[in-house]
Amino acid sequence: MKTVAPQKVEECCPTFSTEKWDEKTFNWDNKPFIKASVPTFFHIPFPPMIGKQISRMNKLAEDSNKLDPNKEDILVLFADPHPFKSEIYLSVMAKVPEAKNISLTGTFMSKVFDGDYNAIPKFMKEMDIYLGSKNKKAKRYFVHYAYCPQCVQEKGHNYMVLFAEIENQKLV
Repeated sequence: MKTVAPQKVEECCPTFSTEKWDEKTFNWDNKPFIKASVPTFFHIPFPPMIGKQISRMNKLAEDSNKLDPNKEDILVLFADPHPFKSEIYLSVMAKVPEAKNISLTGTFMSKVFDGDYNAIPKFMKEMDIYLGSKNKKAKRYFVHYAYCPQCVQEKGHNYMVLFAEIENQKLV
């Protein structure tokens, strides 16, 4: 009788650690990212376009060996500058050829939420209250989704991290 060795199933999304991201402050100094955008309709993205764009960005970063080997440290940030466009930022270790390279500098405070995608406006209000308790105010927001839609179903959680870029506070 021939035995078959079990095949290793590659993990799609790494297990998310809320402790690593919840109520933390990050000081980024030219943190490298590559950037792309997808069209939206009143902030509602077209899911197949997101998947294709992230796959394209990921391939560029992998092919140039600029993707962090620790999958838990890779950030995919989303920002909606207006109702018809969503921006996607993929963290990388250095410049990626053939990609739109940018960097983020500033103080970013984060908080983890678990809920439906359409709850983001509610989560932003909760984040504003949290920031207010720290005498801080957000200049803009980025959202990192811990799991893809398939992994949300498998894991039973839809964790997202709100990153608030903090306005410079002037001392009085």
